[in-house]
Amino acid sequence: MIRPLVLTLGEPAGVGPEIVAAAWRARPPQNLPFAVIGDADLMRGQGVPVAEVFAPLDAAEAFPRALPVIHRPLPAPVRVGAPDPANAASVADGIEEAVSLCLAGEASGLVTAPIAKAPMYASGFRFPGHTEFIAELTADAPYPGVRGPVMMLTARDLRACLVTIHVALDQVAELLTGERVARTARVVHESLRRDFAIARPRLAMAALNPHAGEGGALGLQEIETLIPVAEQLRAEGIDITDPRPADTLFHDEARATYDAAICMYHDQALIPVKTLDFWGGVNVSLGLPVIRTSPDHGTGFDIAGKGVARPDSLIAAIRVASEMAAARAAR
Repeated sequence: MIRPLVLTLGEPAGVGPEIVAAAWRARPPQNLPFAVIGDADLMRGQGVPVAEVFAPLDAAEAFPRALPVIHRPLPAPVRVGAPDPANAASVADGIEEAVSLCLAGEASGLVTAPIAKAPMYASGFRFPGHTEFIAELTADAPYPGVRGPVMMLTARDLRACLVTIHVALDQVAELLTGERVARTARVVHESLRRDFAIARPRLAMAALNPHAGEGGALGLQEIETLIPVAEQLRAEGIDITDPRPADTLFHDEARATYDAAICMYHDQALIPVKTLDFWGGVNVSLGLPVIRTSPDHGTGFDIAGKGVARPDSLIAAIRVASEMAAARAAR
């Protein structure tokens, strides 16, 4: 039996509660049932029936008729669109509890709604975001492979994996060490096999410079770092290309030649993903003991409570987490 997923509501004053409610209303049959960790009264305010449960395992029975919620009351009232730092500690506690449930085998995976960084930081939260926090929470858990985290964005048939993430563009070249690129590729290779049931993953490496450096005329990173890393990885049995010009890597015919692209910086991955499916992109954390996905958007304070927030990305995140859980269970 594949156990239910667990969802966190993220910033309660953002769109998280309403898109979680919308995801429950949609309930695509291919997605696993889920339990929500959060304030049950807040979710009742989203116009859905709520069943208070004590554990994710209770979710499967309740799920067809009501949204299962593991009730964790918020300390301060929620004003839609106006985050309150008084609730930030509860947001972090919910993530920590969800990770614990996954590590204990009570949930198959975790799907996180967006958090707001400013109120979290004001409450003492010291991590750049979800990914780093979850990585620390799982640091002592056993893991059979090269440990991440590696951020992957996926939409339709594209999986784009990041070597560097939220750094200024003028810092990227310095951060592109052979060790960093190789570790990213190893994590992605292992995850495609374990979490996506791809027996022989094919990786495409995106070049850093235009025209893949044009033989050194437009930059030396391809010659000095990326090509040697690709050769090293192939010697290890990983199917990966030499660095390819990014401007020809993401069209329909090119995507058919690989299972994931190793991208050197943020926009190199995010632009093609959001062009392919602006509303349905999913953020996946690879190389961790727990499955974790999230919608590829923020808290949406400007539209929260107006009934216009689209749940597409969250529904897709639940689908991807469901598929990953099935792949792990089948191993």
